[in-house]
Amino acid sequence: IENLINFIDKVYHQKRIVNFLYKEPIKTIVDVGSHKGEFIHYILKIPSISVIYAFEPQKKIFNILRKKYIRNKKVLPHCIALDSSSRTRKIKINKLTMTSTLSEFDNKSFFFKFKSFLLNEKNSIVDQYQIRTKSLDDFFSKIVLSKDILLKIDTEGFELNVLLGSKKNMKNFKYILIENQFSNMYKNTKFSDCEKFLKNNNFKLLKRFVFPTFHFEDRLYAKEASG
Repeated sequence: IENLINFIDKVYHQKRIVNFLYKEPIKTIVDVGSHKGEFIHYILKIPSISVIYAFEPQKKIFNILRKKYIRNKKVLPHCIALDSSSRTRKIKINKLTMTSTLSEFDNKSFFFKFKSFLLNEKNSIVDQYQIRTKSLDDFFSKIVLSKDILLKIDTEGFELNVLLGSKKNMKNFKYILIENQFSNMYKNTKFSDCEKFLKNNNFKLLKRFVFPTFHFEDRLYAKEASG
């Protein structure tokens, strides 16, 4: 299942997003939830990109990501989970590793039951362990960022936490690419909260990229010009 979804994601979905962004003057990528670098593979094709800060908290997946881009000086991988603040949290490693999360599962949700059916398991969690989280603002407190930044967030229900930890840097972001699941399987998460946060920070929806299996979309928001 994961290999099939990864294939669709890599050869179609991510490629479509990057093709849309190709002519934009983006210099820096902050990729929160990099997984194995599916998005990085294509975004590196944009000539203006000078640096990619890649964040992936899963230990085994991070090692794959690091080895994949170890010779590419533009990609700076970090085995860190971004959050609203620095703290200790438990990460749940899913058999479908692209859906591992820091969020709490809603076992009654349709998509949770559907995913369990696809994986033929009542509980698809294969491991869980404590990790330290950090806010994006804390991480970049001593790093000077350009203002032509794309922030990409794919954190399985944890998107609002990442945004809340990025308030100081909102002025630097030109685009924000964020995942929206059509059937939420996490407790106490509503994408409308992310939308409200982005609207309050002068971001406007620019484009929707619906995944071919129609269970989620990536939404691209652009910073509106002030005044």
